[in-house]
Amino acid sequence: MDKNISIQALQAFATGLSAQSYAHKVQGKVFSSQGFTKLGDKYAEHSTEEMGWVDKFIDRILDLGGEAKVEAAPAQKIYTDAVEFIKADLQVSVSGIEYLRQAMESVKGDPTTYEILFEYLKDEEEDMYWSEQQLDLIGMIGLQNWLVKQL
Repeated sequence: MDKNISIQALQAFATGLSAQSYAHKVQGKVFSSQGFTKLGDKYAEHSTEEMGWVDKFIDRILDLGGEAKVEAAPAQKIYTDAVEFIKADLQVSVSGIEYLRQAMESVKGDPTTYEILFEYLKDEEEDMYWSEQQLDLIGMIGLQNWLVKQL
């Protein structure tokens, strides 16, 4: 087992996910301020859930004897259009899942880290399916009807 590979993968996810968590928190506030409280609550809860994963990643880095770092992450765009945001968030999920699968392959020799990333993969797939479902629902019932459901 190469601890450094596991630590690097976990740090990359901790950095990216902490930035995404904050962006989801802000998005939740934007949607709530527009009156879409259900959507706002969804993303506020999602932000909290993501920070729980960041905690798990950091805990594992420390268990491996690594140094947890606070690293800069690229700025995230904030959307006022919910559909545009869901589409963009879906693309982040799709890309992230591919990267996650590659990372899992690289840490196969570290069963504990692999299991953490596997559990995170399941969570990310659920998020991706939710976004796909919302876009399908918008297509079926129309944007205005979907927005009413978000009040």
